[in-house]
Amino acid sequence: MLSAISKEEFLFLVKKYYDVLIVALLFSIGVAFFVSKLAWRKVTGSRGHIPGRLGLPFIGETISFLSATNSTRGCYDFIRLRRIWYGKWFKTRIFGKIHVFVPSTEGAKMIFSNDFAKFNKGYVKSMADCIGDKSLLCVPHENHKRIRRLLSDPFSMNSLSSFIEKFDKMLCQKLKKLEQGGKSFSVLDFSMRMTFDAMCCMLMSVTDEPLLRQLEKDCTAVSDGILSVPVMIPGTRYYKGIKARRRLMETFKDMIARRRSGKEWPEPEDFLQSMLRRDSYPPNEKLQDSEIMDNLMTLIIAGQTTTSAAMMWSVKFLDENQQVQDILREEQLSIATSKPEGASITLEDINNMSYCWKVVKETVRMSTVVMWYPRVALSDCTIEGFEIKKGWHVNIDATCIHNDPDLYPDPSKFNPSRFDEMQKPYSFLPFGSGPRTCLGINMAKMTMMVFLHRLTTAYRWTVDDLDTSLEKKAHIPRLRNGCPITLTAL
Repeated sequence: MLSAISKEEFLFLVKKYYDVLIVALLFSIGVAFFVSKLAWRKVTGSRGHIPGRLGLPFIGETISFLSATNSTRGCYDFIRLRRIWYGKWFKTRIFGKIHVFVPSTEGAKMIFSNDFAKFNKGYVKSMADCIGDKSLLCVPHENHKRIRRLLSDPFSMNSLSSFIEKFDKMLCQKLKKLEQGGKSFSVLDFSMRMTFDAMCCMLMSVTDEPLLRQLEKDCTAVSDGILSVPVMIPGTRYYKGIKARRRLMETFKDMIARRRSGKEWPEPEDFLQSMLRRDSYPPNEKLQDSEIMDNLMTLIIAGQTTTSAAMMWSVKFLDENQQVQDILREEQLSIATSKPEGASITLEDINNMSYCWKVVKETVRMSTVVMWYPRVALSDCTIEGFEIKKGWHVNIDATCIHNDPDLYPDPSKFNPSRFDEMQKPYSFLPFGSGPRTCLGINMAKMTMMVFLHRLTTAYRWTVDDLDTSLEKKAHIPRLRNGCPITLTAL
C-alpha cells in the first residue's frame, strides 16, 4: 500500500506528465490494433483458402478452447461456434499449432486412406506426455504395425469369449446388489468401475481391491491430464497426470519384475504374461518393457473412458425413447428365455442381437465419444480444394459427420432402425478407420451389448436427474451428473 507521501508524489507525476501518458497510451492502443489486424486476421473463404482466425502466435485461440473445455457445454462448443461463424471448413490455432477441422466423408476418406503416407497421428503435447511416446497412439509408422500386431491377441475372439463370460458374471452380481439396495447410482461411475476392473483382470490378472482402486485413481489422473496446459505447475491437471503416470510405470515395473523372478505366475495366462513369454523372441516379435507399460496404460484408459461413456449415453437415450427400449427388451428377453437360468452370455448370443447392435451404433453415433481424429499433414496437400500446409493438424470431425442431415436424416432423433440400411463409406466413425482403426472395437461392442442385455432383461429404471450439462474439462462428452438411475426388478 502506498503511503500518503508516495500517493501525493504519484498524483504529482501523473499531472506533470499527463500529456505524455495520454500519447503513450494512444500509441500502445494503435500498436496493439495494428498487431491484432495482422495476427487476428480473419481469412476469407476465397478459393483454396480455409476461413478462420489464427490469433496471436502460439496463443492463438487456446484460451477460448480451454474456456469451452472448462464449461458445461463441453469443448466441442468451441468447434460448433466457429462453424457458425466461418462455415463447415475452418482453421484455428490451439497450443501453438494450426488446426483444420475436416467436416466431410470425402475429407475423412482422403486422410484415413493415406494414414502414414501423407498424414500421421497428431495429438496435443499434453496427451502424448500423459499416454507415453511408446503408446500405440503415438508411435511412428515403423513401430506401429509391429506393436499393433502384438497387441491384437487380447482382442481375438477366443480371448474375448473368456472376457465376456467374466464381465457378464461380474455385471449380474453388481446390478443385483444395486437393485436390492434401492438407491440411486451414477451409471457413469458404475460403468467406469466395471470396465476398469474387467480390463485389469484381463490384462494383468489384478483383482486385489486396494491395488485396483490405486490404479484407477492414477489412471483417472492421467486421463484428466490429457487435455490440459502442458506446464509442470503443482496442483494443475497436467502436473497430477504426469505424477500419476510415473506411479503407474513404477507399479507396472514391479509387476514385471515379480513375474520374471517367478514370484507371480497367473493361471490362465493373461496379456502381460503373454508379452513376457516373448522375452527370448527376435526384436520384431516382442515388445520392450517401455512399450508394454505404455500400452497397458493406453488399453486400460482408452477401453474404460470411451466404453463407459457410451454405456451411460445408451441408458439416457433409451430412457428418452420408450418405444426403442420396448423393442430392445423384447429381443433380449427372447434370447434370455431360450437359455438355462443363470447361464452366461455367449458369442453366439451376441451374434443374434441384431437390434441391440443397432442401438449401440445409434448410441455411439449420437454421443460421438471420440469427437474428432487428429492427424498431421506430412507435406503440402489439397483436400476438397482446400490448401493444407505441411505440419498443419487436420482433425476429422466425426461429430459433424455424425450429425450431417444429408447422411443421417433428422440426426438429433434416436433411431436405431436407420442402420437397417448400409451407411455411406466414412460416415460412421466411432472407431476410426484405416490402419489405426480402434483395436478394441469388438470388445467395446460386446461389453455394451452384454450390459444392455442384462439391464433390459432384468430391470426397468428411472433417471433421477435430467440435467444435460456436460462434465467440465473432459476430453470426451459425459454428463456432469453421470446419469443417476434407480433400478426396479422386472
